[in-house]
Amino acid sequence: MRYLPLSERDRAAMCARIGIDSVEELFADIPASVRLAADARLLDDHAGEMQVEAIMRRLAAGNRAAADGPFFLGAGAYRHHVPASVEHLVQRSEFMTSYTPYQAEIAQGNLQAMFEFQSMVALLTGMEIANSSMYDGSTACSEAVAMAHRITGRRKAVLAGGLHPHYREVVETMSRFAGAEVASLPPNPDGSGGKDGQGAALIDQQTSCVVVQTPDFFGNLHDLKPIAEAAHAQGALLVAATTEAVSFGLLRPPGAMGADIAVAEGQSLGNGLNFGGPYVGLFAAREKHLRKMPGRLVGETVDADGRRGFVLTLSAREQHIRRQAATSNICTNSNLCAMGFAMHLALLGGDGLRRLARINHAGAARLADMLDDISGVRLINEHFFNEFTLSLDGQDGRQAVETLAAEGILAGVPAARFWPEDEAMRPLLLVAVTETASEADMQSLRAGLQRLARQA
Repeated sequence: MRYLPLSERDRAAMCARIGIDSVEELFADIPASVRLAADARLLDDHAGEMQVEAIMRRLAAGNRAAADGPFFLGAGAYRHHVPASVEHLVQRSEFMTSYTPYQAEIAQGNLQAMFEFQSMVALLTGMEIANSSMYDGSTACSEAVAMAHRITGRRKAVLAGGLHPHYREVVETMSRFAGAEVASLPPNPDGSGGKDGQGAALIDQQTSCVVVQTPDFFGNLHDLKPIAEAAHAQGALLVAATTEAVSFGLLRPPGAMGADIAVAEGQSLGNGLNFGGPYVGLFAAREKHLRKMPGRLVGETVDADGRRGFVLTLSAREQHIRRQAATSNICTNSNLCAMGFAMHLALLGGDGLRRLARINHAGAARLADMLDDISGVRLINEHFFNEFTLSLDGQDGRQAVETLAAEGILAGVPAARFWPEDEAMRPLLLVAVTETASEADMQSLRAGLQRLARQA
């Protein structure tokens, strides 16, 4: 099929239909400072292969990789060491599919690998069943809310103040178009308030679920039992969200705290930062809710000769059932990313995951103590795993990040990036520490924040 570009008349008609004057308005959310000028040209019309390669290398040299210096960014995407063995195994032809195999049922090897992944996720989350992955943590969270609506027959979700703002936005967007109600608590940086701070006061007879994150967006740890009991008393479900999968190696799993559905971002194991994606969503639940689950589910069976085999089962997906009866519009899974997750976890084993989690927590605790001693820098968390929030009193967290970035230190993520209009978020800085942060990296960050504090 030939490429047939749109005519100016076609473009004008499309713009008029959606209520804009020009295509440029579609890119209004992209800051002008990072956009190419309309007449900018990266490549000449004609250039040889070697010349093009040289140009691309020069452009790539302008990037800064996570490994190029002190790196303390987190907020839902974490830099962990991915063993070379994972990179090698996941690129074998048996696994290196196009992102996800649309006909997984024709390959027993893929199905078995997906089955093992499901088993690992169920064990990590303390739940009874798991599917073979979702697109990412935010879409898994949204699908959990939709699943709770199906189970309870209700149409209202309560979102705790510590839920990742991206997860919140995805839930709100999907709920708006589904005609469902969302009640969101304001952000709660210090994690205070107990079960009331998690949304207990908003639960009523119309509530299908409460969504709580632990460790939450600001790094706070929560005991989910009180809010689980409050939700169950009203006939609602508890959805537990986690953005840092390594925390499962040290913290009590959601299932042990009364969660009905557990969702998580699995990027931390077997997957790099990847410029923000693709990632892999983990999704697990109680067995009694099995038939309401979204996505793919692989089951174990035996064939006519009694040999062990695997098959896609209970597939209430649009590919297998009438659209109106499907449990989800997520028809497939992040298979290649899920395989990386499963391979990394298999190499670590239970003891290895626990050791990795302890290393992460110990590093974060050490750095938090180092930074809390700086005049004008205050740790606001009482309990955390490998990420915590600082208040840079008298400073703007966004400016502090920019200043230190110019010195080669990626200090963290400013909370005001997500709530730019909230003055209380202005001094807050989220700092994540993984096994990749060295003592020298920590000392560099401490020295940088000391300089900024003296100048404030």
